[in-house]
Amino acid sequence: MKIAIVKLSAMGDIIHAMVALQYIKEAQPNIQIDWIVEQGFKQVLEHNPHIDNILSVNLKAIKKDKSALFKEIKRVKSYAKNNYDLVIDAQGLLKSAITAKLLGKDIAGFSKNSIREGVASYLYGRKIQIAYDANTIDRNAKVMSEPLNLNINSQMILDKKAFLFYEEENMLDEYLSKEKKNIIFVIGSTWESRNYPKEKFLEVANHLKENMLVAWGNDEEREKALWLEANSSYIRALPKINLNALKAIISKSDLLIGNDTGPTHMAWGLNVPSITIFGPTPVNRVYQTPINKTIKSKSEVNHYKLDKNDFSITKIPSHKIILMARELLNA
Repeated sequence: MKIAIVKLSAMGDIIHAMVALQYIKEAQPNIQIDWIVEQGFKQVLEHNPHIDNILSVNLKAIKKDKSALFKEIKRVKSYAKNNYDLVIDAQGLLKSAITAKLLGKDIAGFSKNSIREGVASYLYGRKIQIAYDANTIDRNAKVMSEPLNLNINSQMILDKKAFLFYEEENMLDEYLSKEKKNIIFVIGSTWESRNYPKEKFLEVANHLKENMLVAWGNDEEREKALWLEANSSYIRALPKINLNALKAIISKSDLLIGNDTGPTHMAWGLNVPSITIFGPTPVNRVYQTPINKTIKSKSEVNHYKLDKNDFSITKIPSHKIILMARELLNA
């Protein structure tokens, strides 16, 4: 059997969906799994033994150049020549549903009331029902397993094996300490209101007194990383790295502390201890485990209408994160 999974973006959503792969392959070892993804996130999926082919698209280019639409349609139609028995749209957006429609005839996806862009469901032959405000990982597991007559339950997700893989890189080994615990800070995200203040990251670093490494992805985050490095003898800003190197350095760390964003969720996918800091986004996007903890601001979150002006994350006291970090480091 050949299946295509359409999960284009974003990094955290891709990671949350990937947990299902090990159980699909366990139940059906001979199944071929291809994954269609935005090319910028391709490295998240690379080296995973449960994925047979990673097929990239560049739908984001269409926003800047409308003529790119025809190029991307042609590209997706070329992938359809693989003759998939089943296409699963695990995203639930109109663009992902159209992509799935171009890939094959038997298409499964979320039901109309299970997604934000309900119109996408009209393009699916099989519709999977699950509450829109249910746990994000449960939602992904259900839409990817139910069309295959499988059931991936919460205990299976808690018992998962690490499912992010990488090509070994030694370029960052010099940043790792053998005497102190290695802690990664993920200081950025897509909205400023999702970012824990750099001043409070500094407080965390100066209290823990371990080897703190700051990951960054753009110029603004780089400036914050350099500011943190300049203001603490415990902090070093990592160089600009790709997603493969990011997976590698996180896998070798003792703890990751970060905002609700893709690189933070890598720790969960790698079975590395983590603290995810939530402000204006729902905390039930993740699974809490003995080693993967969350801390949420006091604001209430409406799953159907997230408030980008909710800066309550700035009110979370650093001492709560410090205490949680010490518990994880001493476990």
